[in-house]
Amino acid sequence: MFPSYRTALLLIGALGLLASGPAYAQSAPAAPAKERKEAVGVDPVRLEPLSQTIDVLGRLVARQNGVVAARAAERVAIVEVQVGDRVKRGDVLARLADDRLASERQLRAASSEAARAAVARDRATLAKARQALERHDQLKGSTAYRKDRTEDAQRDVEIAQAALARSQADAAAAMAQLELAEIAVADASVRAPYDGVVTIKHTTAGAYVRVGDPVVSLLNDSEIEIEADIPADRLAALPPGTTIEAEVQNGGHIFAAVRAIVPEENPRTRTRAVRFVLQADNKVQNDIAANQSVVLHIPVGGTRDALTVSKDAIVRNGDREAVFVVLDGKAVYKTVALGESLGSRYEVLQGLSAGDVVVVRGNEGLRSGQAVQPQS
Repeated sequence: MFPSYRTALLLIGALGLLASGPAYAQSAPAAPAKERKEAVGVDPVRLEPLSQTIDVLGRLVARQNGVVAARAAERVAIVEVQVGDRVKRGDVLARLADDRLASERQLRAASSEAARAAVARDRATLAKARQALERHDQLKGSTAYRKDRTEDAQRDVEIAQAALARSQADAAAAMAQLELAEIAVADASVRAPYDGVVTIKHTTAGAYVRVGDPVVSLLNDSEIEIEADIPADRLAALPPGTTIEAEVQNGGHIFAAVRAIVPEENPRTRTRAVRFVLQADNKVQNDIAANQSVVLHIPVGGTRDALTVSKDAIVRNGDREAVFVVLDGKAVYKTVALGESLGSRYEVLQGLSAGDVVVVRGNEGLRSGQAVQPQS
């Protein structure tokens, strides 16, 4: 029994050593893992001048928009365009039948040639009469000179001059008739008077149009302005050249400058029409259309300094609005109180200071205190 008892003690000791090994390894301190930094876009909080404004409803209007009419009475041979087609100035919109007009031009050309021939004939007749008069004048002082024949020769010159004057007038009239016939032939091709887009097609092939009848309607969408009726007591803040901000229906923002104030007041509303020309750098230029409504932010008072933050920085949590401010390489969650909308920014009433750097891109999944890597 003694050897068995000793063997049991040895086994118990060995098991104790095996059990204590892992426990000792687990008690050793682990090396801290390096925290990963989240790449985010940032933007500073700015202090910038702010003008007080009122909203006025206006509309986009085209400076060139209307009907392209026929200038000749004829049958329509073909309409070359469809609604929505974009055309350049001088492009053919429709062609009228020109066989009758071409024949009229040929007739006028023949009349013009005949008139020019008559001018040449009368010019030669005048030259002959003048030669005869000169010969009679050379006989002065000789026995062959006769005064009555000289006077007759003088009358012949005057008659020839009158005939030439009449034939020249007839030639001018014939030339004018020829030019009218050529214009009529040219008018058989109805051309675009300016660049634009076809909005209405008023006629089709086979129809007969009279002078002045509409062929197509054309709109120049590259020269669009804003027209708005502005209260007369607000016009002092809108001298020509003043730039204002406006908002179109799709939510885009555009900038326009005052071009003209129409000097006619509506006695019922006490407003005047004001035209604004769009700035060339508008990003939504291709998304606007004539007759589209637009809200103009018209200045009504002096400017003041306002603290602003990018709209992309705002994180909404229920009724609360907050931003992530970058401090010491970490994103810190801060609630803010916002004022009015200023285009792509908000006025900050409370919670931020000028120069604070806020996260504007990549803030959706951030948590307060998370390490970040700011990127411009």
